[in-house]
Amino acid sequence: MSSENEAKTADTLSRLENAATLDAVEAIRIEALGKQGWISALLKTLGKMSPDERQEKAPAIQSLRASVADAIAARKAALEAAELEARLATETLDLTLPAPQAPRGSVHPVSQVMDELAEIFADLGFAVATGPEIEDDWYNFTALNMPESHPARAMHDTFYFPDSAPKGGRMLLRTHTSPVQIRTMMADGAPLRIIAPGRVYRSDSDATHTPMFHQVEGLVIDKGIHLGHLKWTLETFLKAFFETDDIVLRLRPSYFPFTEPSVEVDVGFAIENGKRILGGSGDAPGHGWMELLGSGMVNRRVIESAGLDPDEWQGFAWGLGVDRLAMLKYGMDDLRAFFDGDGRWLNHYGFSGLDQPTLSGGVGVAP
Repeated sequence: MSSENEAKTADTLSRLENAATLDAVEAIRIEALGKQGWISALLKTLGKMSPDERQEKAPAIQSLRASVADAIAARKAALEAAELEARLATETLDLTLPAPQAPRGSVHPVSQVMDELAEIFADLGFAVATGPEIEDDWYNFTALNMPESHPARAMHDTFYFPDSAPKGGRMLLRTHTSPVQIRTMMADGAPLRIIAPGRVYRSDSDATHTPMFHQVEGLVIDKGIHLGHLKWTLETFLKAFFETDDIVLRLRPSYFPFTEPSVEVDVGFAIENGKRILGGSGDAPGHGWMELLGSGMVNRRVIESAGLDPDEWQGFAWGLGVDRLAMLKYGMDDLRAFFDGDGRWLNHYGFSGLDQPTLSGGVGVAP
């Protein structure tokens, strides 16, 4: 390496050592290693050399470039560390400051809808019942008249634990809140009028399904109960929840192991501004029918499993997704966003802690 290059290198390293700002370091880098830099110019000369000359001079030029590049990186790191240290020394958080004037945080739409459901059904004489989320498969399947071969018991639908259940079988994450119905009938007997809201788990995930979601089920056990009581209860609930009297239901025969007869409940709707608005008959022009929930008269075997006499007691049950209710009422289009924890979504769709649903003031509020 020529004395001229040695002098330039020494001068560059000296100036780097004394550089006081990141801008000064960057200026030296451009001067030496930029497209028009003097080290870059030396590297370009290698292409014009013969193989022997290149083998002789290339190592020295590459070594020069490496030493300058390492010095730049070291000085830059030192200045960044010093800058960070200075910021940390000056930036403080005074924990004694008063709370902000505007309240922070919000009530999640699922929690809000849970409160709305409880308010409506309390007025109809229903109590709220709860049960364990880690369940025995006897309560989750067998007591609900679901045979061993039923598809819902399959591994690809249900989250099982390796532990054995007290009544035989296995422990699992409950796939619905129906076990609460069995436990409540066994504990409290009849007559009975409950809703069972809570988290449930199934192996499914897309825009309208998540592995964990929220469900609410209703159960009435009494004497002389028939399907007309079920239809009136659901109509009354939906009119109060969606705050409109123009709710038209259509009951279609279906099959569920735990009810007989079983019915799917459809509700009439119209499309307005790209959103489904519930109301009116689905057979009216511009309207359609949307499947909303499953229901039916409680199967005799289920009543027997709970220790009651099916010749004396009858009942109806129904179940639907709380998250889906929230999506329909408040105009949300992706169930996965409920569980993303995105602050922007929560700020937009969240509710104030003061927005308590009441039948007198209205169960629905603007999010």
